[in-house]
Amino acid sequence: MTNHVSTLDRIDIRMLDILQNDGKISNIKLAEAVNLSPTAALARVQKLKKEGYIIGYGAKLNPDKLNCSFVVFVEILLDKTTPNALDGFSDAVVHYPEIVECHMISGGFDFLVKIRCSNMEEFRKISGQVLWQLPGVKETRSYPVMEVIKESSQIKLKVQPKPVV
Repeated sequence: MTNHVSTLDRIDIRMLDILQNDGKISNIKLAEAVNLSPTAALARVQKLKKEGYIIGYGAKLNPDKLNCSFVVFVEILLDKTTPNALDGFSDAVVHYPEIVECHMISGGFDFLVKIRCSNMEEFRKISGQVLWQLPGVKETRSYPVMEVIKESSQIKLKVQPKPVV
C-alpha cells in the first residue's frame, strides 16, 4: 500500500490542516498563513483537490438547534455475510438520512451505524421502520449516547519524510 502522505510537503500538510479547520478561509489568508503568493496557494489547493486529498467542503451544523441531538450507535448482525448480502445492505443503508454513518466491522457483528434524531421515541420509529427493513438484518443492539465527549471528523496530519531516491 502506498503512503500517499509522503508525496506531500510541509506546505501541503499545513494547507490541509488549515482548510479542515476553516474551509471558508480566503485564498489570500491561506497564502499568508503558509508564506506563499495567492497564485501559488491557489495552484496547490487545486492540485490537492485534483489528487483527491480534498474531497469537499461543508458547514458543521449545530444538532441541538436542529432537534437532532439524540445519538444512537447500533450494532447490526446480518443473517448471512455473503458478498451479495453485504452489498445489498450497503446499497440500501445509504438511502436513509437518519443514518449518518455506517461502517462494516470485523468481529461479533457486521455493521456499526450512527443515527441522529430528536429523541428516543423517534429512534424507536426509525428502528422499526428503517433498521428492521434493511435487507438481511438478523439482530441489532442499540447504544443511546448519554453525553458526547468528543466528536470530530478532522484528521491528525503530520509531515512524513519524503523517501530518498
